Amino acid sequence: MKAHTKETQALMTPESALKALQEGNKRFVTSKMLKRDLNRQVAETASGQYPFATVLHCIDSRVSAELIFDQGIGDLFSIRIAGNFVNEDILGSMEFACKLAGTKVLVVLGHTACGAVKGACDHARLGNLTTLINKIEPAVEAIDIPKDEALRTSKNIDFVNEVAKKNVEMTLDAIRRKSAVLKELEDDGALKIIGGMYDIGSGLVEFY
Repeated sequence: MKAHTKETQALMTPESALKALQEGNKRFVTSKMLKRDLNRQVAETASGQYPFATVLHCIDSRVSAELIFDQGIGDLFSIRIAGNFVNEDILGSMEFACKLAGTKVLVVLGHTACGAVKGACDHARLGNLTTLINKIEPAVEAIDIPKDEALRTSKNIDFVNEVAKKNVEMTLDAIRRKSAVLKELEDDGALKIIGGMYDIGSGLVEFY
């Protein structure tokens, strides 16, 4: 399996790029991952990189985009931060990846049982983590049910997962609102911006 080139990247569309991720995840789930010579891909990408997708996802050790989408070296721009939210630095990285480096799909990927989301549900406070948690807490407030405060904590995994999904949706909104560059690419049909949730139990990614 060769690394992507400028020519193969150019042939991909937002739709085919998304399909490549979906097919890769299917291979991952069914243990039919492609055989790759990673050292060869290192050599092939030494003079340039032509990824087809950008993925914003959590630092969680169980959620590695390259693995769960069965991709190799040079295939993805992988942006990782606890809670998969955006700030100016991340938006700038996305603009580079999509506008200048030519990726065709931008995925905001949340996951079940997210520790950062659990922290936001519990309103955790600890050093610099407090600032990070504050950025996720609006997603907690955006979920109306359950009303009982005792059920709106990390102990209620269904609530946690609903907050995680809402956090992805709010991040997608923030990308379109705060980045004219990415919004224009999407409006022109050159980029697909999409959300997804990764199930840490099944390995399956559900796009929405």
